[in-house]
Amino acid sequence: MRTKLTITLLAALLLQGCGYNTLQTQDEQIKAAWGEVLNQYQRRADLIPNLVNTVKGFAAQEQSVLLGVTEARAKATQVQVNADDEASLRQFQAAQGELSGALSRLLVVVENYPELKSDQNFRDLQAQLEGTENRITVARNRYIEAVQAYNITVRQFPTNLTAMLFKHAVKPSFTVENEAAIVKPPAVDFGAPAPAPAPPGG
Repeated sequence: MRTKLTITLLAALLLQGCGYNTLQTQDEQIKAAWGEVLNQYQRRADLIPNLVNTVKGFAAQEQSVLLGVTEARAKATQVQVNADDEASLRQFQAAQGELSGALSRLLVVVENYPELKSDQNFRDLQAQLEGTENRITVARNRYIEAVQAYNITVRQFPTNLTAMLFKHAVKPSFTVENEAAIVKPPAVDFGAPAPAPAPPGG
């Protein structure tokens, strides 16, 4: 009887320090942070039809740009993402990048239409879009931090033993789309005209 009690107490002490609860807590924090990322991307997707319709009223001849935004939005909202699957996360990130690029092209086109830029509805939508882009950045950063904390726990001893036992693996996170492009310093030549920038996301 005394042996069973000793074993039970020893097992309880070992389990208390094994990190199981920490893994569960951090996994839930990742899910909550991911939910916020998706929420902010959905907010952006919901703003786009109003933005496109407002621009269409002033710049109907810009059909290709308007169509590009509409198609990129459709593609971005159709991607089924599993945040635990690196390939799925990459596909989601690429679709959102295409949408960001299409929106950037739309806002460049807007510069050619001063009457559109002065329209109150457009200015309100543009301000909401800018705010949403900032919220997306904050939500992504929180998600990245939650994944980082979880991944550290999964890899540290002794919680790595618990993680292996309960099949908790390192989770993928957002990455830079073109790491080589941001690592390379920009070339500066004041004697030659600047090359036209490549459209983002394309």
